[in-house]
Amino acid sequence: MESAGLISRKVYAEVPPRVEYSLTETGWSLKPILDSMVEWGNHYREKKKNDQ
Repeated sequence: MESAGLISRKVYAEVPPRVEYSLTETGWSLKPILDSMVEWGNHYREKKKNDQ
């Protein structure tokens, strides 16, 4: 995901080692798509529950 430009990675020269990840602007642009996928998944889960 880092090489695709979706996340950025920051490494701190500490002991113990610490790395922080954050979304880039491109990564945040996926939020509406991911929100739609969550909505679909919740709907599908409810449908499967009601079909049993």
